Amino acid sequence: MTKLTEISRYYQLNYYLTGRINKPVILLLHGFMGSSNDFVDFIPQLCEYFCCLIVDLPGHGKTIVNGSDEYYDMENTAIALIHLLDELKIDKCYLFGYSMGGRLALYMAINFPTRFNKLILESASPGLKTEMERSLRRQSDLKLADKLENSNFQEFLSNWYNQALFKSLRQNNSFEKVIERRLENNPLELARSLRNLGTGNQPSLWDKLSNYQIPTLLMVGEFDDKFQVINLKIAELCQVANLKIIPESGHNIHWENPQKWIETLRIFFLEGRNNKYIKQS
Repeated sequence: MTKLTEISRYYQLNYYLTGRINKPVILLLHGFMGSSNDFVDFIPQLCEYFCCLIVDLPGHGKTIVNGSDEYYDMENTAIALIHLLDELKIDKCYLFGYSMGGRLALYMAINFPTRFNKLILESASPGLKTEMERSLRRQSDLKLADKLENSNFQEFLSNWYNQALFKSLRQNNSFEKVIERRLENNPLELARSLRNLGTGNQPSLWDKLSNYQIPTLLMVGEFDDKFQVINLKIAELCQVANLKIIPESGHNIHWENPQKWIETLRIFFLEGRNNKYIKQS
């Protein structure tokens, strides 16, 4: 079912819950400029194994934020999602996050560890380590937010996806559909999200990794050299995190290689009982 539900006087979260409730629940968090619609095409296959909960994060899709900009940040967004789980009477579930959604998912797993069985991060990071790095990134995020507010959204998307990070996605048959889905968002709301939930405004989670205890799989595309380096460092620091390189994909694995993505979720969440997963492709 699709529903816009008031979590507090600040949030009306748009979510989609489908599948048999007696199956394991998986919460899937999309990336920047995405929405719950990013996962809709994959839901029928996922529902063979899971009950799926997908949500429009603040600033994205049909979710409405009735408060100031602080209600778009990581802490308040995480709390709102926990309240949604409470509303749906989901005590514990599996958690997946892609890119921005992955950074949020890691924050949630660290701060609300009793609510999640296992975690999968796709093309994600624990943030930037130093205040200098975060300050520079905040300046970059603010400039991008200004462009979102003051330029043609279609042109912004064209420039965004011209980044080397998305080269393999641009060459994928799904790319036109990705752009169509992005255009469903409101660029003014995206700008508010970027200013508050962007990498520059995210607290560094690197120092939390050594004590982190939730079994975690790090998914990175074989063409995504930047995030392979980042996730190798995560796997070295975190005893319960293991790395899997996904073939024939770059930064956006679920769009570029959906069958391998679905298979990886199924195996790790449902079959990886010993919490040992390969650290190579």
